[in-house]
Amino acid sequence: MREVQTVTGPRAADDLGMTLVHEHVRFRDEAVAEQWPHLYDAEQELTAAVEAVAAAKAHGVRTIVDPTAMFGGRDVRFMRTVSERTGVAIVACTGIYTYDHLPMFFQTRDVDAIAELFVRDITVGIQGTEIKAAFIKCAADEPGVTPNVEKVHRAAARASRETGAPIMAHTRPASNTGPRQLEIFLEEGVDPAKIQLAHTGDTDDLDYILPLLEKGVYVGLDRYGLEMFLPLDRRNETALALIERGYAERILLSQDYCATIDWFPPEAVEQLIAGGAVREDWSMTLIFEQVLPVLRERGLSADQERTILIDNPRRWLVGS
Repeated sequence: MREVQTVTGPRAADDLGMTLVHEHVRFRDEAVAEQWPHLYDAEQELTAAVEAVAAAKAHGVRTIVDPTAMFGGRDVRFMRTVSERTGVAIVACTGIYTYDHLPMFFQTRDVDAIAELFVRDITVGIQGTEIKAAFIKCAADEPGVTPNVEKVHRAAARASRETGAPIMAHTRPASNTGPRQLEIFLEEGVDPAKIQLAHTGDTDDLDYILPLLEKGVYVGLDRYGLEMFLPLDRRNETALALIERGYAERILLSQDYCATIDWFPPEAVEQLIAGGAVREDWSMTLIFEQVLPVLRERGLSADQERTILIDNPRRWLVGS
């Protein structure tokens, strides 16, 4: 029986159940947090994470995939505590979340040296623990696929080839990054069934999305609530259009919610909500409360819903 690593140990893939494939229990700048820890309230962060995950659990969620990697403040001990307190499995990653910058440590080492670190997280454990990564995270955004970004992508691909772990790539459709990111993975010989192109749902341009799906990858319609990238109703239309075209088995729904995030001061967050850039009800439960009811009214069947929320995350995690 295939198993998936979680922060509390391996779990049978068939036992993952309903899965949110892109949520963050905490997201913060690890360098700032290390240098100025007084800026952070650890108890408040933990409370917020537990409450967010528990709310998802109340809707039937049994597993959360957390793609917080290097530069996002990855802390698998924190994740484990959240998992233990809620009873929800949390799946952690290895990888580097960067739009271009790499420390000198990585600039002066080759692709294989970076891949070796990813492999260690997958096969030995993360941050001195026995908690193992189940997938590899990388990213490209507004700057595009820069040489540094390509280096990380090739390292992710080689680690995937060596270990069998799947890849989740943060993409930016507005910068047309997805096709090049996918091209790199395929050049490195990664099985398309092990590739998830996150945030593909930030566009409703089917001429962008369909060629990616035709290659056999999974696409993330995973930023429900972040209106700044695409409003909820247009995200729904994209989901329905892809389902109608027979791609229910290749789409993934989530919200990219962060229980806490330090990117913005509190007043800036309030302004984003007030201005409509972020929905006030953005959470780990938004798709259950505001999305799935609409999709069901528009024809989403129970079998299709199960495929999207249970089967697809499992298949991506085990590479099928």
